[in-house]
This record gives sequence, C-alpha cells and structure tokens, in this order.
Amino acid sequence: MRIRSGLRARVVILGPGLAALSGVSTHVNMLLASDLGLHFELLHFRVGSEGRTENAIQKLMRLCVSPFQLALFLVKSRVDIVHLNTSLDAKAYWRDLAYLVVAKLLRRSVVNQVHGGPNPSDFFPRSALLTWVLRQFLVRSDAVTVLSRGEFAAYATFDSRIKIYLVPNAIDSSGLIDEPRSVNSHEPLRLVYVGRIIESKGLFDIVAALRQLRQQGRRFTFSVAGTGRDETRLREAIRAAGLEDCIRLLGGVVGVAKSRLWLESDVFVFPTRQEGLPYALLEAMAAGCVPVVTPVGAIPDVLQSDLEGFLVAASDIARVVAALEELDDDRPKLAHMAHCARRRIAEYYTLRRLAADFDAIYRRVLQAASSWQQWQ
Repeated sequence: MRIRSGLRARVVILGPGLAALSGVSTHVNMLLASDLGLHFELLHFRVGSEGRTENAIQKLMRLCVSPFQLALFLVKSRVDIVHLNTSLDAKAYWRDLAYLVVAKLLRRSVVNQVHGGPNPSDFFPRSALLTWVLRQFLVRSDAVTVLSRGEFAAYATFDSRIKIYLVPNAIDSSGLIDEPRSVNSHEPLRLVYVGRIIESKGLFDIVAALRQLRQQGRRFTFSVAGTGRDETRLREAIRAAGLEDCIRLLGGVVGVAKSRLWLESDVFVFPTRQEGLPYALLEAMAAGCVPVVTPVGAIPDVLQSDLEGFLVAASDIARVVAALEELDDDRPKLAHMAHCARRRIAEYYTLRRLAADFDAIYRRVLQAASSWQQWQ
C-alpha cells in the first residue's frame, strides 16, 4: 500500500456497466458524480453480468479472467482503495471474495459495501469452514458498510473485529423533491410499482389486493414499470383477476419519464419479501408518492408507519387492502403523508450525505494504512 504525497488518493469503485439498469449501477454512477471527486480520484472497474450480452462460455471466461484483469488495473492505475459493491448472495460473494484476495495481495485497502442479503450468521448455516471464510472476507476488509441498523447489529454480533459502518443509500432527488405535485382530492387513486417483475417483490399479492378493491367497487389505476422473468405470469394473473382495464405494464421507464411517473402517482405499492434499501422507495418518497411497503431490510429505518407511509407484513394481502382503503378514503391524510415523505428524504437521504459518509470512511482507511506503514 502506498499513498502518493501531494496527490489525491485513487479509489476504484467496482460495479456493473454504468449504463446498466440496476440499483448498484445507479449507486456507482451517483458516487462517481458526487462531491467525492473533489477529494479523491475516482475510477470505475466493471464487474457483473448486468448490461452484458454473453453466452455461458463467455461468462465463464470473464469470471476466470476478471481477477487478473483487476490486478493489472490496480498496478497500472496505482489505486489506493478498492471499493467493492457486494451482497450476501452466492454469485456476488464468491466473485468479490476473489477481488478482495487480489487487492490484499497487492496491499491495497478495501472498502466493502454490502447491499443487502441474509445476515452473515445465516449465510452458511451448515458449514463451519465456509462461515470461517466469510468471517475472513469481512474482517480482512478495511471497512464494511451496511444499509440498516439491523444489519449493523447482526454484523457486529457475527464478529466484533469487523470495522463496520452504517451508510444508507441516497438519491439525487433533483427533478423529484423540487417539483410541485398536485393533490389528488377526488380522482381514482393512482398506484405505481417500479422494479423488477419477479414474484418475490410482491406483485402477485398486489394483484390479489386490487382484485378485492375492485370487488368493493373502488376505482384506481395501477402502473407497473419494469421488466423481469415473471412478466408473462403477471399478465396472466391480471387477466384472471379481470383487471386489464386498470393495470398498465409500461416496461422499463428511466430518466425524465420515470420522474414524471413518480410525480403523477399517489401511492407506491411494494410488498417485497426481501430487500436492502431500494432506490425506488427513496425516489417515490422524494416525489411525494406515499409508500405501502414491507418492513424488510433497511425500509423500517427510512419511514415510520402511518406518518411517511404504511408498513405491511409480507404476504399480508388484507393489510395492503386496508392501507389502500384508508388512503383512498382520507385524501387529506394522503397529502400530509406525501409532505412528510418528501421531508424525510430531504433530511437524510441526499447525495451530499452519502458522499460525506464515504469521504470520512476513505480518509479513515487511508490514515490507518499510513499509520501501519510507519511500523514497516
């Protein structure tokens, strides 16, 4: 590890292609465009399959060659800090374990940002050896960041040697929080979902809830923005529920079109079963689109139920129905919750706060590396 005197330290941020449609790509793009660039020279090293077109053989070759490519990149670019963006799922963990080994062999510092997944004590429940390897992955990192207070406690309990920091996600809220929105006093509720179309996100529970609302004679629209492997099944469920006239599947929506969708919607329905800290939640709240979401991952840290939105148990269709009924019947409450949601994002989930958090962590990591060098 070397720190160049008189120059900005270099940080390479690992993540998918910058044009890929994924939460981690969004995060990497925000870091690269943030105030971190004023104090550190930020570089990007592409990992993962998002945004790539490759067959199985090409993917295997990339996985085998990528650690060596990273090693060459670290040497040629004279990188000081390697910023991993990982999660505790099998694919990301084993890939990023190889990257950590490369970085440590080259005596680079590692900031290991964890974007959700199970608690570390639950990751390898049947293998003491693999749990020991996971422990080394976390302890050998110079900093580990997590998204929620619950994760912070779980990682601290797993091993007290982990240098752990709480760094929630944030968003660039321009075009959302600074835009006016009309109050929907009398028109049908405008519901929205933004994310991948997969069963675990609770989309089929939403369809079941909306079917009950329709049977009550309630009027609403529901816009679904995203793509995913369960899209055909979702279309079939919508047709079986007789909701084709009020549900629109929009496909992928990005940029200005997505901002307009948030601002023109009243309620973000997202009864997901497992999550880290979804950007869609932060964007919805910044736009004043009231969330009806499950208390998983970092979501309970973001909002208080019945103030900035509603927290409903996963798979509790009756509670989703009740929340939507309440918002439909009490439009002044809907408007007040929209105001509170926007205020919550402005207070804490800004890009400036995210940059300041990582600025402090990078400085602490570099200072520790410099202190260690003095004894070499």
